[in-house]
Amino acid sequence: MIVLKATQDKVLAVLQSVAGIVERRHTLPILANVLIRKTGSSLQFTTSDLEIQIRTSAELDGDAGDFTTTVGARKLIDILRTMPADQTVSLESSASKLILKGGKSKFTLQTLAAEDFPLVQEAASFGPVFSVPQKTLKDLLGQVSFAMAVHDIRYYLNGILFVAEGKKLSLVATDGHRLAFASATLDVDVPKQEVILPRKTVIELQRLLSDADGAIEMQFANNQAKFSFDGMEFVTKLVEGKFPDYNRVIPKNHKNSITLGRVPLLGTLQRTAILTSEKFKGVRLNIDPGTLRVASNNAEQEEAVDELDIDYGGDSIEIGFNVTYLIDALSNMTQEMVKLELSDGNSSALFTIPDNATFKYVVMPMRI
Repeated sequence: MIVLKATQDKVLAVLQSVAGIVERRHTLPILANVLIRKTGSSLQFTTSDLEIQIRTSAELDGDAGDFTTTVGARKLIDILRTMPADQTVSLESSASKLILKGGKSKFTLQTLAAEDFPLVQEAASFGPVFSVPQKTLKDLLGQVSFAMAVHDIRYYLNGILFVAEGKKLSLVATDGHRLAFASATLDVDVPKQEVILPRKTVIELQRLLSDADGAIEMQFANNQAKFSFDGMEFVTKLVEGKFPDYNRVIPKNHKNSITLGRVPLLGTLQRTAILTSEKFKGVRLNIDPGTLRVASNNAEQEEAVDELDIDYGGDSIEIGFNVTYLIDALSNMTQEMVKLELSDGNSSALFTIPDNATFKYVVMPMRI
């Protein structure tokens, strides 16, 4: 039976859309496979890592009829990548093998039984569906994802908090040293829902979401989230645990504030970062009326100093930061201007966008 027949670029695009979560090595060998289910002329591709499941449908030519199998996802993709984009490729079933043909090439691949493929058990009841433009969610994720923790024992920090309430969707990420908050307006009112999406889910969503006009539909259950967009269905386990109260972390009413160009500030920090030591990424900021001075040094007794002219008439402040935390935030913003609010040299600093309450970035100071 010819399972599918289409150009290489079509088949590859469908496989790549679901294969991001597939590990090359897994304790369960079948999880390295993609589940292919053919019903009539419609094909469904499913991958899973037991915590996340991605499914997409496609209309690719081939014999009509019902058929189901699983085959190594990465192997299939690796072979397809070596073929020209406009070449017609076909997948044929033969005994317990799949034969991939393209031009004069032929590959015989081992399959594993579809009934052994562990599908994620979907939650019995999800909350109400609400949707946002894909571009909006992609932008929100980009504004906060860099602040997620990596392999923190406080497992609830290894992800992003989603809060949907009224007509507002807010995303929050923190690793305990810094916190990023971004929000957007929804078209509909939704009852309050709070969930923590795992880090791997966030990275996969960022990879799959497009800047095109389409919307993404979301639904949350107690221990699962479901996303639907571009003919794909994405189901993921949630991180259980209590996320820190971010409203208490975001400082209010700092008495000193500076509004300055994002690109000049980023350039200054990137230059001074070169002479910080590998382990200790500290830079010193001296803020005085009219001037912002950034300095760093390292164990070899090298030193970098850079200055920016600023429109500022507040207190003189000396404060230290991990320069990576500042560069991360500024690199992920696109606005021309950024506002820095400070109280003194020992309190956390707040970065915002002037006249825009949808983004906040809090960073703890560092002793230098």
